[in-house]
Amino acid sequence: MLDNYVLGWIVCATLSIFAVRNFVFAQKKCCASSETDAVLCAENITTAAGECRSSNRDGEVDVLIVGAGVAGSALAYTLGKDGRRVLVIERDLSEPDRIVGELLQPGGYLKLIELGLEDCVDKIDAQQVFGYALFKDGKRTRLSYPLEKFHKGVAGRSFHNGRFIQRMREKAASLPNVQLEQGTVTSLLEEKGVIKGVRYKSKDNQELSASAPLTIVCDGCFSNLRRSLCNPKVDVPSCFVGLVLENCELPFPNHGHVILGDPSPVLFYPISSTEIRCLVDVPGQKVPSISNGEMAKYLKTVVAPQVPHELRDAFIAAVDKGSIRTMPNRSMPAAPYPTPGALLMGDAFNMRHPLTGGGMTVALSDIVVLRNLLRPLRDLNDAPSLCKYLESFYTLRKPVASTINTLAGALYKVFCASSDPARKEMRQACFDYLSLGGLFSEGPVSLLSGLNPRPLSLVLHFFAVAIYGVGRLLLPFPSPKRIWIGLRLISSASGIIMPIIKAEGVRQMFFPATVPAYYRNPPAA
Repeated sequence: MLDNYVLGWIVCATLSIFAVRNFVFAQKKCCASSETDAVLCAENITTAAGECRSSNRDGEVDVLIVGAGVAGSALAYTLGKDGRRVLVIERDLSEPDRIVGELLQPGGYLKLIELGLEDCVDKIDAQQVFGYALFKDGKRTRLSYPLEKFHKGVAGRSFHNGRFIQRMREKAASLPNVQLEQGTVTSLLEEKGVIKGVRYKSKDNQELSASAPLTIVCDGCFSNLRRSLCNPKVDVPSCFVGLVLENCELPFPNHGHVILGDPSPVLFYPISSTEIRCLVDVPGQKVPSISNGEMAKYLKTVVAPQVPHELRDAFIAAVDKGSIRTMPNRSMPAAPYPTPGALLMGDAFNMRHPLTGGGMTVALSDIVVLRNLLRPLRDLNDAPSLCKYLESFYTLRKPVASTINTLAGALYKVFCASSDPARKEMRQACFDYLSLGGLFSEGPVSLLSGLNPRPLSLVLHFFAVAIYGVGRLLLPFPSPKRIWIGLRLISSASGIIMPIIKAEGVRQMFFPATVPAYYRNPPAA
């Protein structure tokens, strides 16, 4: 164990020579303060930031949002609080029932606080999450979030997704200038290349249309509108099989649990004070049939023996209960077509493997970026100028989004079992590297939690794991076989992370300040 610590420090010291400070970018915030503006605001809405927005007396809206999930509801409240007149059209306003979107990382919780939505995790039996526990081949290690610098309430949160979304919808609907309407959006309204609004079917099946200067599409991973606004390259690497365990306790309370199983990871985390969610990852797009009993057999014979003994009986009981659900795991890099009058957000815009629970953190971070860009604007009607200005959104979001996206894709590939000796070594090296504790676990966990969204730090830690694995192979005495596996390990690590970085955009990810859109000024009022 001492040799492992020494090797870890050597790796870290070597890499630190090549480390450079990531670019720090500032987002400008503006507020109206002149006496003239105060007079103009007499018949309008004055926001908490002191900004003047038009009231909704004429029934018109400033922003039309498609979808009232996590992204849509949070965005509606945020823009409404800033005085925008917002209409949200959601297919189904009843409480959703999903098996993902149940874990909010600490970085995402900090964004909730920034948006004034932190009370949405109250009164839903949400559980605090303080880190992760990893299990592999009978060994286990605990990885705590680095929360020492934050106030006591800052931690991850896990909950029933539907309860959380309903709280956010209620919060948005509490604003007088935000309207939620149930309806199914069928298409975008386009006029001379500018999106003017949407066509939709109301709850009672009437064909209607709605218009606004800015339409924001947040209709989720199954979006039927994204093809008009981006180049969707959706990949489905695996599926989650979901169960709810009852009457049991996690080996590490208030922690997410990741079992590095064969063929792929199994997750456990609390979603209430009495329930534990289990997500079994099944590689590929096809899963064993639930109806003919193949799924239950697979879970009992293949998965159950790998489940920690503290949870095994409850896991088998959940399988016997029969409430088994499946969900495809999708990933899709952000590849937008800048379109006047419209914008994509949430899972309709960008997805990553849900292994790391980073989706809501990315969505909430995106909303903070968009809010800060829109705040100086009093008029959204100049669609071409607004579109050119909002191109900066795609660059400003990159540090957070690309870090979480890359980590999710890379960790999933590393955590999956493989017959390749190099991939096996990489998987074992990752587990052992994180088990070292200290900065070896704190750095990667701060990335995963959204507390330190720095792409360069991610790449350094990823290759530190690979070099650590090579060192394990070569010490104390290298052999030709071990040298060959070590070389293939480095090659395998590059083959895992480089395509993900390429899809995210090297320039936008590591050098955002060199992108022209980074410096866009707000259009003239």
